[in-house]
Amino acid sequence: MNQRSGRLGIGIIGAGRVGPVLGAALAGAGHAVVGVHAVSDAGRERAEAILPGAPLLAVPELLERSELVLVAIPQAELPSFVEGLAAVKAWQPGQLVVHTAPGLGASVLGPATALGAIPLAIHPAMAFTGTSLDLVRLREAWCAVTAPAPVQPIGQALVVEMGAEPVLIAEADREVYAEAIATATSFSSAIVGQAVGMLESLGVERAGSVLGPVVRSAVENALSGADTIDLAREARELHDPYPEDDRP
Repeated sequence: MNQRSGRLGIGIIGAGRVGPVLGAALAGAGHAVVGVHAVSDAGRERAEAILPGAPLLAVPELLERSELVLVAIPQAELPSFVEGLAAVKAWQPGQLVVHTAPGLGASVLGPATALGAIPLAIHPAMAFTGTSLDLVRLREAWCAVTAPAPVQPIGQALVVEMGAEPVLIAEADREVYAEAIATATSFSSAIVGQAVGMLESLGVERAGSVLGPVVRSAVENALSGADTIDLAREARELHDPYPEDDRP
């Protein structure tokens, strides 16, 4: 490992919306992307767009070259993937292994840990587009870090290097954390989509832009800890000429 110099060779497994972006963020902090493993044509194109010049490598070769392996694959596939590589002893002693699955902690990396790897679970709490726009949004995001206590500072440092803020989440709490992220993401998408559709049905052009300020301000109010009962009352009063307190 090359941790003393602070520069790590990073291998990225998974070229979906998350892996290449996090790799680019770490590259921006001075680390070197040694390769990417991508399965689909879309993944290869995405990797080339965000990490131009990064070699496309098979998984065994990528693990041999990497001091930090970033595993950004679907959560359901992660346990068997880790176990399969452990079975052929592909994980390297002293190698940092980071996965991005929201609902799993560091224990899923147990087979790699048994071979001497250092386990980390880091999940950015944001919705990714898979484009360079995410690098800007990452600077305002928080990342959940789950790891054994001696390793937590490494995970926190990696998050800071990516430009985000770390928040420690206990191993036993990852499932609830993932549910909170999924609830916020799905609810926001569904409600905004419904509102946009309503305005579009009225013939309003650029409905998304029209709703942008009210959506952002409403979300900011909610996140700042505003009283939800008062917010609900205000919403009713917008449509009711006789608010509850003044009803005859």
